Amino acid sequence: MNKIRKVVLTMNENVKYNIIKKLVESNGNKRRAAIQINCTVRHVNRMIKGYKEQGKAFFIHGNRGRKPAHSLDNSTKQTIVDLYRTKYEGANLTHFSELLEEFEGIKVSSNTIRSILLQEFILSPKAKRTSKRALYTKLKDMQKSTKSKKKASIIQSSILDIEDVHPRRPRCAYFGEMLQMDASLHPWFGGEKSQLHIAVDDATGAIVGAYFDAQETLNGYYHVLEQILQTYGIPYMFYTDRRTVFEYKQKKSPSIEEDTFTQFGYACKQLGIEIKTSSIPQAKGRVERMFQTLQSRLPIELRLAGISSLDRANEFLNSYIKKFNDQFALPVDNIKSVFETQPDIEKINLILGVLASRKVDNGSCVKYNKGYYLPVDANGHPVYYHKGTCGMVIKAFNSDLYFCVGEKVHALELLPDHALSSKNFDLAKTSKAPKKHYIPPMSHPWKRASFERYCNKQAHRQRENIA
Repeated sequence: MNKIRKVVLTMNENVKYNIIKKLVESNGNKRRAAIQINCTVRHVNRMIKGYKEQGKAFFIHGNRGRKPAHSLDNSTKQTIVDLYRTKYEGANLTHFSELLEEFEGIKVSSNTIRSILLQEFILSPKAKRTSKRALYTKLKDMQKSTKSKKKASIIQSSILDIEDVHPRRPRCAYFGEMLQMDASLHPWFGGEKSQLHIAVDDATGAIVGAYFDAQETLNGYYHVLEQILQTYGIPYMFYTDRRTVFEYKQKKSPSIEEDTFTQFGYACKQLGIEIKTSSIPQAKGRVERMFQTLQSRLPIELRLAGISSLDRANEFLNSYIKKFNDQFALPVDNIKSVFETQPDIEKINLILGVLASRKVDNGSCVKYNKGYYLPVDANGHPVYYHKGTCGMVIKAFNSDLYFCVGEKVHALELLPDHALSSKNFDLAKTSKAPKKHYIPPMSHPWKRASFERYCNKQAHRQRENIA
């Protein structure tokens, strides 16, 4: 005797079944039923015929239980996992997908690969912190619930893989490929602590720039970058921490000129230098270990030299760093350099500037750093703009001030609080010709629209605008 198999429908299938059943039993309106099901009247007729011949079973979708034609078999999935763990370890998933198609003959999307690897608790190298945290929590819950020691051991190894986000890695292949940059607060000289800003080449371990400042500041890192540019050229990448100089996290962002991440990032953008940041000190092991060495050596050297001021300490660094690199760094001559051509001093001076948006007041002046400045042309003659005209104040690396409006650049002259002489009480002096000023040519970094587009792309400023 054959058993009658129970027919189980999904929610959507059951909705269609009930509508057609009611339609047949009540001889209702087919057009209304077609609107309810979102199909044609012709298809409603097909379903009525199917209902009368097969009953409830007609409404079961024909592909239910079938394996999709494009699905991967288990052996292929295991091959993908094994290849990622061995031959292509560390590749991002898009690149891994391309490698599989090129060298293994396996054509599969990066999203499919992500799903396959996630089943084995393998995350993409570019996985975000939230994804890592979610998988970590899931694995911990599975570890608590499992009774199998073997399975618990496998889960524990996956947990360790997630926690060890910065395993030991080899040095970079080329000189200038990656410079690790940081600052260290320490009593380097005298009784007060100061910040030593340095940049260390990952391939050679050489200090390529160093500068003392009272605090970790944009000025300190600008001086380090200036040393790098003048001595070696333009590096490929900076690897830094996530302090305010490189990544702003304050709820209330200050003015643009105080937003050091935007300023330093924009300077690097003009030079084509990539910035990579990390919140974990172990990720920048080269520069962290360098500070350990310097903290045990440099204070003694500074004390023996009788150094007690920042200016003298920075002068001392020029000779000390060369001596230090000769002793501890790998020979630069033995490693290929990828530093690009050294920019000229004028270009360095302009790029390592601080940019700030300002408006012309009703006295045709621009207020900057508690002073009032008048725009002048190359011949020293005043240039007047209407009140409210927007422009960009540029403080170059050598402290020269310029004012950019549209496609024009002007020098800025400080207006004194008091006149230098009185025409009523002082003897008449021969009028001197206006002082001529150097006006640099208009360059991309000084275009206000370009700088504002860059500012709008910064994550912290987007969050500020949303709030």
